[in-house]
Amino acid sequence: MLDAKHRAKLSDFGISRVMAVDDTHLTTVVKGTAGYVDPEYYQSEQYTEKSDVYSYGVVLAELITGEKPVSSQRPQNTRTLATYFLVAMRDDRLFDIIDPRIRDGCMLEQVKVMAKIARLCLNLTGERRPSMRDILVELECIRSSPHGVSLHLGCIVENDEEDDQAVEVISRRETFNIDIASTSAYQYDYGAAMSTDVEPLCPSQTW
Repeated sequence: MLDAKHRAKLSDFGISRVMAVDDTHLTTVVKGTAGYVDPEYYQSEQYTEKSDVYSYGVVLAELITGEKPVSSQRPQNTRTLATYFLVAMRDDRLFDIIDPRIRDGCMLEQVKVMAKIARLCLNLTGERRPSMRDILVELECIRSSPHGVSLHLGCIVENDEEDDQAVEVISRRETFNIDIASTSAYQYDYGAAMSTDVEPLCPSQTW
């Protein structure tokens, strides 16, 4: 995702499909890498632009925590990074899960805003997630702010009840899909999520 200078790069077009310009979604057999797949995708088998937003939320959580998208080292109910991250945000424990490699050198307020964006991206309901355009605008505001602090997304709602529901649903579906990863109905890459190398946010640079 990022190069040595923390510049974003595109990769992994394994589930890319050609669509008409005016199409809003695509119905496919569920496939993807464990930990990154939109929970709504399992139910509807429709991949939308908001599915990408969910996956981006997982990437942000990786950058903040330095954790893998799926880890057997975490308790069963927080095996996936999405659930681990949402539980920490719900319990106001963000500082506890920030990657130790950046914790002391980072701009904490900046990381808090990034965490709030990630939380929005991981909303269980796709319609309640921000668009990638909104996220880009927000990131540009953070980058240009003297203190790196901004949050203008109109859809922000910090709802612990929603987080509880998301944790339950994501945990249940991910556990189920990990168990059936070898079946033909799902093309699910579990090993990649377990072996991903995670690099932290650079503490001395603005993104």
